This record gives sequence, structure tokens and C-alpha cells, in this order.
Amino acid sequence: MIGAGAVGGTIGGRLHEAGRDVVLVARGAHLQALRTRGLQLDEPGRSRVLRIPAAATPGEVDWSPEDVVVMATKTQASADLLDAVADAAPDVPVVCAQNGVANERMAAARFAHVLGICVIIPCEHLEPGLVVTFSGPVPGVLDIGRYPGGPDELATAIAADLTAAGFSSRADPAIMRWKYGKLLVNLGNAAEAACGPDDPDLRELSAAARAEGRECLAAAGIDVVPAPEEKQRRAGFVVRRAVGPHVRHGGSTWQSLQRGTGSVEAAHLNGEIVALGRRHGVATPVNALLLAVVEEMARAGEAPGGRNAAELIAQATRSPASRT
Repeated sequence: MIGAGAVGGTIGGRLHEAGRDVVLVARGAHLQALRTRGLQLDEPGRSRVLRIPAAATPGEVDWSPEDVVVMATKTQASADLLDAVADAAPDVPVVCAQNGVANERMAAARFAHVLGICVIIPCEHLEPGLVVTFSGPVPGVLDIGRYPGGPDELATAIAADLTAAGFSSRADPAIMRWKYGKLLVNLGNAAEAACGPDDPDLRELSAAARAEGRECLAAAGIDVVPAPEEKQRRAGFVVRRAVGPHVRHGGSTWQSLQRGTGSVEAAHLNGEIVALGRRHGVATPVNALLLAVVEEMARAGEAPGGRNAAELIAQATRSPASRT
């Protein structure tokens, strides 16, 4: 498991509890906490500490022919880590449990067998050694499929492991249509991080970003799962619940700003839409502005929630990028 934060910690911890052999690859204070105290995984109704083997790099892992690597980092870290995995285990199948659609492309340039997971888990990682998952009793939905498409026996086997670990998971031969649907959802991550989840105009700003995204994907002829189908897949599985003293603050981009990591994944979310817009003649002023704003905030070490959604909407409307 490359990356043991919110998503990687939840998946890796649950697979470990289900009796699967797991190694977490992490860094910094989080790695130190995993090695000294273990992974504390808090969920609705329970908290436990899991002692799972942890490594600092893919090169420290004792790879075997039966292994699978699950990428669970932010996309901006993928290229270097994929190179490190390729050096250590060039024939390993790679599973991308990450937001966006760029990771599978990166992995396919280096590995023969690539799979994607559409990750729907409300989870958070803000402290070393601690991961909190806010859905129960099912922690989330993890559908998986071969990249770029088609049936795959390994996808079926991994879906069975994830199901045994408590997730709702199924193999899907057209997984990328789900990942593009999730991309549209994640276009609001930058807005939430910039303005905070309580901004009264956040919904309007996020909706504008997603509207641009849908127009760009349609212009590119990309198959995307319809929103009602995506909503139905979540229904009854992803159920937000309280977790002890923990409060869900925000999504992945909000968490990156809060932790002061210095980078965000917006270039591979909003930036994906901006690039498609340029290619197909679709104006994307909202996504371009959100990308610029959150990247500036990350570079400056600015805390999330410091911007105003109404002002960003007005600024995007005035932008030359609003005219193709």
C-alpha cells in the first residue's frame, strides 16, 4: 500500500484485519508513528490500533511474485513513486486507488497490468498515526477494473478481498467511466479547500466547476457515468456517521492545505478539465481560477477556508478565460 493516509490507511487497515498480508509505505512522522505505535483506525462505533508492517520506500519491501501494489497517494506524488516501484518490482500489477484519471495513464507507461479503483470513502488523515473513516457499517465503495477497460480476473479477485474487508466492491469492465464521474465530483474539492465547507456560496461555485467539466468531457466524447447512477451506487453503503470526538472537516484538498504539505492535487483534477477545454475549445474560467487559487494557497502555506466563494464566482465571470 503506497501511501497510508486517509484512503490507504482505511483500505490497508481493513485488509490487514481481514487476514490479508499488507505492507504500508509511508513517510515522515506518520511512518514513525506506524512503526512505534501502530495505525489507529477510528470508525463509527469503534477504535483500534493495528500493528501493520511499514516501510519508507518501495525498495524496502520484500517483494514476491504474488504481490499487488495499491497506489493511494495524491497524484502529484505518483510519478516518482511509480518509478521507485518499477525499480523494485517491475512486473507487479498496479492498482490506482486515487482521485482523478491521470494515475492510470502514468502507471500504464511503466507497467503492463494496471487497474483503477473508484474510491468513495469519507475519511480523514490529519495526525500522524491516525486515520478516521466516517461511514458505517460499510466504510465505503471500492469498485475496480482493468485499465483502460475489459474483463480481468485479478480485478475480480481483488474485489473479493475488498468485500471480505467490509467494503462494497465489485469488478467493472468499464471502470474509467466511474472514475470520470468521480472526477466531476472532485472538481469541488478545490472550492471547498479555498473557501471552507461553510461558505454559503460554495455549492454554486462547485456546481459551476462541474458544469464546465461536464461540457469538456462531452466535447471530448468521454463516457461518464450519469449522476443518478453514481448516486444509486452509493445508496445504502456510504452513510455518514459520527466517530467519537472526530468531526469531518473537509475533503482531500482541504486536508492537504490543513496539513501544510505544500502541494495539492488540483492540477490533476481541475487541471484535467482546463486541459480538455483548451483542446476542445471549451471555456473553463472557474476551474482555471480554482486551480490557480489553491496552488497559490499551498505554496504560501495558507490554511484552508481563507477565500470567498462569491468573490471567486465574480472573478471567474470577469476572466478572459471565460471567453474561448
